[in-house]
Amino acid sequence: MPHSRPMPSIGVHCYELRVRDADKNWRIIYRIDDDAILILEVFNKTTRATPTNVIKSCKKRLKKYDIDTED
Repeated sequence: MPHSRPMPSIGVHCYELRVRDADKNWRIIYRIDDDAILILEVFNKTTRATPTNVIKSCKKRLKKYDIDTED
């Protein structure tokens, strides 16, 4: 069964979904908004810590999304 955990280092309402495949450990970083679920990154996790470049990429995508969807 997949497991999810909060990722406050990326942002509010952000989570990491852990999915184990036959030989890989996949991670899906996502944010839940009132009107959407944003998939920020999908990657094969090979270390205990989330790579810094993944965190930076997710933050950058969220910032762009938030700016593009402002009222």
